[in-house]
Amino acid sequence: MNTAPPHLPPRVRAVVDLDAVRANVRALRARAAAGAELMAVVKSDAYGHGMVPCARAAREAGASWLGTATPEEALALRAAGDTGRVLAWLWTPGGPWKQAIEADVDVSASGLWALREIVAAAAAAGRQARVQLKVDTGLGRNGCQPADWRELVDAARAAESSGALRVTGIWSHFACADEPGHPSIEAQLAVYRDALAVAEAAGLRPEVRHMANSAAALTLPQSHFDLVRAGVSVYGLSPSPELGVPADFGLRPAMTLSAALASVKRVPGGHGVSYGHHYTTPGETTLALVPAGYADGVPRHGSGCGPVLVAGKWRTVAGRVAMDQFVVDLGGDTAEAGDEAVLFGPGDRGEPTAEDWARAVGTIGYEIVTRIGPRVPRVHLGA
Repeated sequence: MNTAPPHLPPRVRAVVDLDAVRANVRALRARAAAGAELMAVVKSDAYGHGMVPCARAAREAGASWLGTATPEEALALRAAGDTGRVLAWLWTPGGPWKQAIEADVDVSASGLWALREIVAAAAAAGRQARVQLKVDTGLGRNGCQPADWRELVDAARAAESSGALRVTGIWSHFACADEPGHPSIEAQLAVYRDALAVAEAAGLRPEVRHMANSAAALTLPQSHFDLVRAGVSVYGLSPSPELGVPADFGLRPAMTLSAALASVKRVPGGHGVSYGHHYTTPGETTLALVPAGYADGVPRHGSGCGPVLVAGKWRTVAGRVAMDQFVVDLGGDTAEAGDEAVLFGPGDRGEPTAEDWARAVGTIGYEIVTRIGPRVPRVHLGA
């Protein structure tokens, strides 16, 4: 968290453009198949962007559902005043089922153990639970295996008939939607359609059937059914470089991560920089200290390769990224303490993007934005 007095510039900050979030949601809604609603996924603090402000912006732009991984995230949305449809899908035995049911949160069940706990919690809450059944169509994570699906469906139908719950959704998740043409895509769709047929034959009539994640929302209209779940695309990142850059889909990155230079100094040639002296200055030069490090979410793997815009030019992290700081070599250029260093943003000013950082360190853009830590204050524009 930011402990500096409010009138002083922060050491490092993440500026989140909520107008970009709204525009991204509208662009994603426009791409959804006719009749399909949009769920804005706000798990993991809205992919590092700030859950509550981003959830409100997404709602304002027409997201009729919000999605969270954990029930605690869903309950935090309710505590913040959200009253719309929310799905929480990552449950463990003994989870806060009763609190979620009382808060009118849709809960997900992938097996009989979960269904049993939901029925007991609904009885304790004295109200009907809203339940979505998840089938594992091939991702191999959560979800009921097809061999066990009929048993889960029959148990859910019996519980629905008793009044304990209502099955509001049937859903699944793609493994390779971000790889165009991957054979698993159509294979998973076939398994999902079979699962829907089993549920329909048992008498289940869910409100929403959904399978499409961001990649599928952008490229696979045949997977849209009643609802698409947009995650990283809500925040303006492409789910995969293979699919295209954000602008190809009318998306704009919402987060800009910047810092105020803590030190600028001239040093002689042959001067070691940061731990281990993996970088030494090739000649007399100017070093600038950026006061952000891996405790803030700057990847340590960015040592020697992470891009930063300082003094109007792209620079590369010189030496190792430390816990709280890293250095860039300005060469013959000048700067002053307090000047801005931009680690990533939309790219409008020539700054690196989150995808540039992802390429540099061998990861994905999702990780770059979600790893920005809690001591980096979020400044929300357009709230």
